[in-house]
Amino acid sequence: MVTVPVRLYAATEEAGRVSFNLLHEKCGSRLKQQYVCAKDGDVVDRAAMVKGYEFEKDRYVTFTEEELQALLEDASPAIEISEFVPADKVDPVFFDGAYYVGPDKGGERAYALLAVALQRTGRCALARWSARGRQHLVMFRAGGLARRSSTPPLVMQVLHLAAEVRDAGEHTSHVPVGERELKLAVALIKKASSPVFRPEAYEDGAVKRIQAAIAKKVKGDHVVVAPAPAGAPKPTLDLVEALQASLGKRRARSRRAA
Repeated sequence: MVTVPVRLYAATEEAGRVSFNLLHEKCGSRLKQQYVCAKDGDVVDRAAMVKGYEFEKDRYVTFTEEELQALLEDASPAIEISEFVPADKVDPVFFDGAYYVGPDKGGERAYALLAVALQRTGRCALARWSARGRQHLVMFRAGGLARRSSTPPLVMQVLHLAAEVRDAGEHTSHVPVGERELKLAVALIKKASSPVFRPEAYEDGAVKRIQAAIAKKVKGDHVVVAPAPAGAPKPTLDLVEALQASLGKRRARSRRAA
């Protein structure tokens, strides 16, 4: 048995999201949410509510809060690794939330050993994590090199269970691909490729526009609504022509940049 004392830290945050409150248009006051009985129209207080599962149309079995709490998974301070698999064999469609994993007091050496071993073998560790009333499937993987550290950081990726991931077979294409089209598509991909992933190069334009409009409203200025953008381009029937045109534009931009 090898134990690695660690701590979990949130890897992401909703820093850019803009949230709004619902107000009464007449007086501008905040609105409160109420639950209304569908049968008699009475407003129901939370103390008079029970949870029910609809097993047939309009037929329910009910549970008290105590009954549900007894069924939930007990939280555990330990995360048990069950197996190691190649990291590139876990489809990202299974990825849910992510946490940075840092060594706890006294766990620095074991942490570094696990992180470097995962990086060296190209594998990830699958484990069970009991938290928030459920047992989760999680994956430990070595991330990119962290600043001021020679040890790769560990990332704990929460995974969806198999029953939660839909089969994509019905949504894919079954049309055969022509070799000429494929060569042009590969050439276009290579021309537009970058050696690294640069997330800082992308941002949510809608959030910036909303924040700018909010600032104008606060100052009392009139907000001018821009005309709606032109509709999305229609799909082309001649893939070769479209790929050649895209590749030509890429080459022209490359010549201008040179």
